[in-house]
Amino acid sequence: MNKKRKAFLLKQLHQWHWVSSALCLISLMLFSATGITLNHAADIPASPKRTLHEGRLPAPLTHNLQKTGQGPLPANIRDWLNHQWGLGIGEESAEWSSDEIYLALPRPGGDAWLAIDRMDGQVEAEITDRGWIAFFNDLHKGRNTGAAWAWFIDIFAVASLLFAFTGLGLMVLHAKRRPATWPVTLAGLVLPWLLIIFFMH
Repeated sequence: MNKKRKAFLLKQLHQWHWVSSALCLISLMLFSATGITLNHAADIPASPKRTLHEGRLPAPLTHNLQKTGQGPLPANIRDWLNHQWGLGIGEESAEWSSDEIYLALPRPGGDAWLAIDRMDGQVEAEITDRGWIAFFNDLHKGRNTGAAWAWFIDIFAVASLLFAFTGLGLMVLHAKRRPATWPVTLAGLVLPWLLIIFFMH
């Protein structure tokens, strides 16, 4: 490879390497930290906090429930419940029966559910909060995080691959001046497989 071409390639690799590293930095720290907390989940104490809400829908909203029979809760009822208790109800489909509506509201780091009596508008809701560590662990797994976070994880993964491959390209170009490059890289490849072969049963 001639010097001019090598200089151009080095410039491009450095450019993409630092851009991808800047994009990945905070997320890489988050996913690395939550990798540790997930790996030691059994050793981290958790005390879920449960909050129970009880109330009654206004009469016009209860009447509206008696006319509706499937799909998400009507928008005016969602607005009322969100205003009262901050449940974060969107357009999730509820389970409708002749006398009750049940809605599961899973979320990162916790859970929630809602039950409404269709006859008299009596409402019960429970919110469970498992704490910040559980919240970030669920972000790591993409558990109950919605489509936007799923897209973010995919984009972050692509940026991380770009960071890794541009780093590999830089290693290739600098390997002659750094004799330990390939032995260390090979060790990083072989070590996980040795652990899998000898220590996983």
